Amino acid sequence: ELLQTGLQPDILVCRTEYPLTQEVRSKLVLFCNVENSNVIEARDAETIYDVPMLMMQEELDLRVMERIGLERRQDPDIKAWKQFLQRHKNPSHTVNIALVGKYLELKDSYFSIYEAFVHAGASNECRVNVIPVHSEDISRDDFDFSLFDDVQGVLVAPGFGRRGIHGKIEAIRYCRENNIPMFGICLGMQCAVIEFARNVLGLQGTDTTEVDPDTPYPVIDLMGAQKGISAKGGTMRLGAYKCALTEGSRVRDVYESAETIERHRHRYEFNNSYKDRFEAAGMYAAGINPESGLVEIMELEDHPWFVGVQFHPEYKSRVEVPHPLFADFIKACIHKKRQPRAQKQVI
Repeated sequence: ELLQTGLQPDILVCRTEYPLTQEVRSKLVLFCNVENSNVIEARDAETIYDVPMLMMQEELDLRVMERIGLERRQDPDIKAWKQFLQRHKNPSHTVNIALVGKYLELKDSYFSIYEAFVHAGASNECRVNVIPVHSEDISRDDFDFSLFDDVQGVLVAPGFGRRGIHGKIEAIRYCRENNIPMFGICLGMQCAVIEFARNVLGLQGTDTTEVDPDTPYPVIDLMGAQKGISAKGGTMRLGAYKCALTEGSRVRDVYESAETIERHRHRYEFNNSYKDRFEAAGMYAAGINPESGLVEIMELEDHPWFVGVQFHPEYKSRVEVPHPLFADFIKACIHKKRQPRAQKQVI
């Protein structure tokens, strides 16, 4: 079909459930006018992470280099990738993580988070079972929090708007009161701030102005630079920004650095006029943008692991370089699993 339209393939990569026989290869060579070495078997793999290794076995990399005239000067360094595969396929631990979100019917919405868990899990020799929990279900009065009995950690996912926000706040409260490791990302961090203000600081009616513009305690508010802008589509805080990490904080130890750069996608921020009240009660700003003073990370004292970040760390996680926050979160969840189960507080 390609030849009929004037397209001459240089290499054929053939998806298959079974090994390509020489008979099949010879037929492809004959009818498609390609060299035998350029017929590449792409057999079904156990995991997507096996595919690069399988393609190397078929020498696809060499065939491509030959075709575009690149000289092979050295063998590729795939030691780190092999180590990842070894840890990924042979975990020493297993943890269950509840992913609390409101776009669970669209799994691709959280694809980067799922992959970040794979990377972080392998770095800890741990299989991470992600259990999706719809935040709107938690909003129901009859929600059974015993669902969280079998999880070692909770990630409260990013999102926009009013729908499901009450459920996220209640999930965070349950984690705070029952010492369950909690990781909040973007809106998840904002919900952690709202929950703390309502139930620890006693500021009833606290909310984000995204949901309630008339809240008496706008602990999450529109950034000053965004006020008065009606065309919302292109006015978010997008891209990479610096974050100075507070000395003595957990996240500074995790990053092993005084500063990091992370990617953002949001319009609302922590309201700095409430910062002193939060820190006096035990939740403090562990990361601040050095140019604007915007709070990027909120961290809870005296808790196994309770961190909310305004940015999206999942965007920077890679197979060979898992994001340090995800890796440390999984480490805390493994530790949680080893601890005797405490008497839980029921909301």
